[in-house]
Amino acid sequence: MRTRFILINTSHAGNVGATARAMKTMGFDDLVLVAPRWANVLNREETIQRASGALDVLKNARIVETLDEAVDGMAHLCATAMTPRDFGPPTRAPREHFAGLLGQPDLLLKEELPAKAALGLQPDSVAFLFGSERFGMQNEDVYRCHVALSIPTDPKFGSLNLGAAVQLIAYDWRQALGGFTVQPATAEPALADAAAVAGMLKHWEEALTGIGFLDPASPKKLMPRLNQLFNRAQLSPEEIHILRGVAKAMLQTAAQGAQTPPKDSASAGSAGGH
Repeated sequence: MRTRFILINTSHAGNVGATARAMKTMGFDDLVLVAPRWANVLNREETIQRASGALDVLKNARIVETLDEAVDGMAHLCATAMTPRDFGPPTRAPREHFAGLLGQPDLLLKEELPAKAALGLQPDSVAFLFGSERFGMQNEDVYRCHVALSIPTDPKFGSLNLGAAVQLIAYDWRQALGGFTVQPATAEPALADAAAVAGMLKHWEEALTGIGFLDPASPKKLMPRLNQLFNRAQLSPEEIHILRGVAKAMLQTAAQGAQTPPKDSASAGSAGGH
């Protein structure tokens, strides 16, 4: 579905850059500015800095004089307004409206479905309209829209920066369209084979015996339980190496303890010699 973001009478260049960045992170690139404060806003230093690399969105953006030009060719218009208008379109939270718009009635109550979605008719394009930073959207611009999207915020403090509002709308819309797959930061580590686990367990059996924790004459079920514990952990070769290092350190400590005679015994031997 074609998606367009429209900024009306934007006064701060940085918000244009932040909008471009918010759009690009969610995979959108159609940006139109209606009569912004700065004619060269797309090239201003603050805009480029706040875009943080989303320069292709800025390059493809268009500046027009009227909202009619901005919405040309778009089928479904979504205003963004915190305050419902008496004679305006219905006010809905973004996620609920998007679910109905895309024909996903299982995600919301039937009476909340937009009329077109209830009839099984989906638009082929959507435009999101954002007003100026100081005054928001004018009533006449809201009236021409199909819905007024209101981002659920704390009722005591609902003020959102323009770039943040665009980011939230872009995120919810992308999720409604299917979202992106989260990529793991690193590849899943390889698992140690059974022979490596068995060798590590043998090493631990020796170490536990050396420190007196395991009695070879009465081992009970300690080692089988440790075997199951390590199997559930799905150890990597690196983790096997660490555990064998721990076992080696235990054996070394046990050996050092065996070579050092108790202090009382040493004292007694010395006294007897005299």
